[in-house]
Amino acid sequence: MSTYAYAVKGMTCDHCVAAVTSEVSRIEGISEVVVDLSRGTLAFTGEIPRETIADAVEEAGYQLA
Repeated sequence: MSTYAYAVKGMTCDHCVAAVTSEVSRIEGISEVVVDLSRGTLAFTGEIPRETIADAVEEAGYQLA
């Protein structure tokens, strides 16, 4: 499996990190999720289409950059 990283717009606190982590972790096929608040990034392991990740991030209230 590959690891992918995307920038996420709008995260400002630990609650934001938890919300994004929770939504993305629910996607079938994801084996690891790391959200870095200081860098504003989301990294995950899995072969998941960008659109699916974008939908999960938007469900949490944020956007992929």
